[in-house]
Amino acid sequence: MIELMIQIALLLIGFVFLIKGADYFVSGASSVASILKIPTVIVGLTIVAIGTSAPEAAVSITASLSGNNAIAVGNVIGSNMFNLLFIIGICAALRELAIGKQMLEKDYPFLIIATVLIVIFILIGLSITRVEGIILLILFFVYIFYLVYTVKKSKDAAYVEKPKLTLPKSIIFIVVGLVGIVLGGDFVVNNASAIAMKLGMSETLVGLTIVAIGTSLPEIVTSLTALNRNENELVIGNVIGSNLFNIVFVLGLSATISPITLQSSIIVDAILMLFVTLLCYVFARTQDKFSKREGIILIILFFVYMAFVILRN
Repeated sequence: MIELMIQIALLLIGFVFLIKGADYFVSGASSVASILKIPTVIVGLTIVAIGTSAPEAAVSITASLSGNNAIAVGNVIGSNMFNLLFIIGICAALRELAIGKQMLEKDYPFLIIATVLIVIFILIGLSITRVEGIILLILFFVYIFYLVYTVKKSKDAAYVEKPKLTLPKSIIFIVVGLVGIVLGGDFVVNNASAIAMKLGMSETLVGLTIVAIGTSLPEIVTSLTALNRNENELVIGNVIGSNLFNIVFVLGLSATISPITLQSSIIVDAILMLFVTLLCYVFARTQDKFSKREGIILIILFFVYMAFVILRN
């Protein structure tokens, strides 16, 4: 019992390392970008988006390297489900969320394509091979290039934020952030696996629930802060960007480093992730916004999914 309590404490410490590490990394990288005169909009669309997905990346890559593939994929699917159902759901229930035309017609369809692709990969051979991982990474770089190209054509490309840190301090923040992310990922994977074994839980269940929600904390903090500032599009952009990076960057890099073999039960979760992604798109197309009623429906679906995952174990 004492050993289990220690492992739970180390798991929580791991989450703290991940979240603070991502925060330090984003601060340092954003300041370096400002010093190099990179437009603020590009920084937000790339560095910040990758930074909020850093906990998922650290956990999934660490899990993949240590052979805990169920945690690696379960973490991404669980995070994406949490982002769509709970984060958008709770924000929409509090305040109607308008979604911009650019996001609705270009960014969200790209997320749907990536989600369909990962479901196909899983259905083909219950695995994500190194070649498939490279394909996902190519998609990641294509999307980044598209974002930068689009922004450079707009008037927003002219605005560069003043650096908040000096160059030496920025580098220290980046290094400390990366160390925190790596250590946090190691703590989370090792202790989540140990807790799963002790409690008779499957690694898939732990990845889909505890680890997924824990690594999604930066997204929920960012979204609720944006909602409080009445920046509705940032809420949706944060979720769409995070989900997209989780699939093409996190799973892509994980599979490229170490091919991922999966259990058949993950097929259901992957298909449900695609269904929820499409459902949210249908909701978003309705008057170009998420209504309070739709937000409540998404929250209910989140708890139904959590109950399904737990009872299935």
